[in-house]
Amino acid sequence: MEFKVLELEREAAEFDLKLPAGAINYGEEAEQMGELATSGRAEVIHEHRGPKEIVADIRLRGQYAGRYLIPCARCIEPVEVPVTGEFDLIFRPSGADGGAGERAITASETEIGYYQKDSLILEDVLREQVLLSLPVRTLCKADCKGLCPRCGANRNLQPCSCDEGPNDPRWEALQGLRKRKES
Repeated sequence: MEFKVLELEREAAEFDLKLPAGAINYGEEAEQMGELATSGRAEVIHEHRGPKEIVADIRLRGQYAGRYLIPCARCIEPVEVPVTGEFDLIFRPSGADGGAGERAITASETEIGYYQKDSLILEDVLREQVLLSLPVRTLCKADCKGLCPRCGANRNLQPCSCDEGPNDPRWEALQGLRKRKES
């Protein structure tokens, strides 16, 4: 869905959508399961920067909810994760903040996004919001055994028959401690 500044200046736009799986490309980070429900409102806010300069910002408020498959951090098996969130974002025309020189930005300016060609694409905003809502590290289960570093077998499904391999010489000093503790 595209929000055009000229249309939003006439009237704010309400949206209530159910985006099917595959409508938004999340890359390898996540796979959408079922529909992504989203609703909200888009409107133009005029920012006055002096007697003659007015900047048309787009304010986008809404919420979203969906289910996603993301890989387990240890065994890379898919894990289903419900994702919900709300957003209240401001988007400014690209180049509106460009100036003659460098300057420090305020904390509130770090929360501003930019739109291109007098319009904003809702799917781009939702992609970013969903990816930011995903957990940083997800495990299929708390005691996930992960993958064998030698053969790549999933240790949750089958025991690995790979040997432990040569000892790392950096750990040899600790081997004596283990033997002393066991005796």
